[in-house]
Amino acid sequence: MAAVKVGDLAPDFELPAVLGDKRQKFKLSELRGKNVVLAFYVLNWTPT
Repeated sequence: MAAVKVGDLAPDFELPAVLGDKRQKFKLSELRGKNVVLAFYVLNWTPT
């Protein structure tokens, strides 16, 4: 897979999510057309 460049569409992905006490799936494509900020933290929320 080629690196994403500024202005490119982010590739679609699906992740588990917890909102309150409900578990659901989060899919990036469901937010297409809205402003979205993606932040990735290496080893965040993992035991060290």
